[in-house]
Amino acid sequence: MSAPLPPASEPVGLPVSVDLLQRADRIVFAAGCLFLTWLRALRREPDPDTAPQPRALLFVKLAEQGSTVLAGRAIRRAIDWVGRENVYFMVFAENRFILDVLGLVPEENVFTVPTKSLGSMIRGTLAALREVRRRKIDAAVDLEFFARFSATITFLSGARWRAGLHAYFSEGPYRGDLFTHRVLYNAHIHTGEMFLALVEALSRPARGLPTLPWVAAAAEPEPMCRAAPEERAKVEGLVREATGLERVPPLILLNANASDLLPLRRWPIERYAELAKRALAQLPDAHVVFTGLASEAEASARLARSVDSPRCHSLAGRTSLRELLVLYTLADVLVTNDSGPAHFATLTPVSVVTLFGPETPTLFGARTPRNSVVYAGLACSPCVNALNNRQTTCRQNACMQAIEVEAVLGATVRAYTARRTPGAR
Repeated sequence: MSAPLPPASEPVGLPVSVDLLQRADRIVFAAGCLFLTWLRALRREPDPDTAPQPRALLFVKLAEQGSTVLAGRAIRRAIDWVGRENVYFMVFAENRFILDVLGLVPEENVFTVPTKSLGSMIRGTLAALREVRRRKIDAAVDLEFFARFSATITFLSGARWRAGLHAYFSEGPYRGDLFTHRVLYNAHIHTGEMFLALVEALSRPARGLPTLPWVAAAAEPEPMCRAAPEERAKVEGLVREATGLERVPPLILLNANASDLLPLRRWPIERYAELAKRALAQLPDAHVVFTGLASEAEASARLARSVDSPRCHSLAGRTSLRELLVLYTLADVLVTNDSGPAHFATLTPVSVVTLFGPETPTLFGARTPRNSVVYAGLACSPCVNALNNRQTTCRQNACMQAIEVEAVLGATVRAYTARRTPGAR
């Protein structure tokens, strides 16, 4: 069943320094987890031999919009358990959009934490916690991997039953002992299944964990989002203006990530230009459109000009996130690195070619049969994972540089041809 797109446009990016947040998590909140673990030892916890019977459930997933898409199955499991009106979510304000797109959690049940400054983030977190405690939410699931900040929030939520990942004998980051249901991180199952396992574990007695005799059912595609006629007309107008055509032509979208937001995941930007040139030469009816944030608009425009073709354009910075999803519904193929757009695309009919390097598609690949992965598979890749708090000493991203244009072109042409086959749409 199609889900309507939400009406609001939303901010993008994380104004608070990511490095600052990571250092605070490693130092300040590690100490906080230690203190709260001591505090927990002084209070009475639920009977570990009794399965929880919560009235309401809170998910804590602050960052990464793509991971929020992967949490869809876990959210549905919670809805089946406690009812949609009793499912809540805490998220950074700039990541709320994709949660609204999914349409699973009632809008009034979403607690947003602003990140415009460190002060607003602290105040927003405290305000959200006050509201959570006021509503007497009695179960909470921490969907962040090994972040101490989210573990602290989950504990301070006042929830009687709390589930989260615990390192046990692995070398995972220390986050104390704040959960009633401590789940072992499994690096061999997809992230979507790992999120689902957290809810499944919470539905059982805590005694016996981390042993979890349960196997996730096969994943089903996310419901497609649908745009209102006026939304589609607006985006079609942008495309017609860019292309100079009366009708929207066949489109190949390139998300070049021209900013420095995710430098290790970036494919060399000049290879996107080469890919565009070769795709246009091989597919005479197609137009290539570069997409991106407003901060990437100038770089993307230069990239489009470097292709030197009347069939290559840039719409970076000209669409909201909502309009970007509408653009995906008009396109045939999206080529992107491992980032939010690869997962957003699963909510639309577009075919996706995803380039992986520092992380593995086994755990983070978009859950759609329309996703084609290009991955060099170097011995040092993946180097970023949950157990090292997604930190790496690599500064050269050899894994992304090892991906040749020829491999991406082949995947793109195959996806485009399949989409253009009669009856494929």
